[in-house]
Amino acid sequence: MPAIKKIPYDKKRCARAAAIFKTLSHPQRLQLFCCLCARERTVSELRQECSIPQAVISQHLARMRLEGLVLPRRNGNFVSYRVANPRLLQLIETMQHVTHE
Repeated sequence: MPAIKKIPYDKKRCARAAAIFKTLSHPQRLQLFCCLCARERTVSELRQECSIPQAVISQHLARMRLEGLVLPRRNGNFVSYRVANPRLLQLIETMQHVTHE
């Protein structure tokens, strides 16, 4: 097993990490977030890709916005969502490697 870098584990960082993991621990939220990792999407596009009702998607996106995981972008009558921090893409990529072992 490779050596692990020393990771700062102060209370504030641990609380933030726990909030991110808690938010992504819901299977539908994780599915939606993974879809957004590929590219920016509207609620309608997410509904088509993930087969989740629009109202449920809106609730999940609101929670992810509150936690700072996704950002909205208004374009006329539509709102597109994207991943807020590119480093979160690394987290998802690592998770995919771990779950496919």
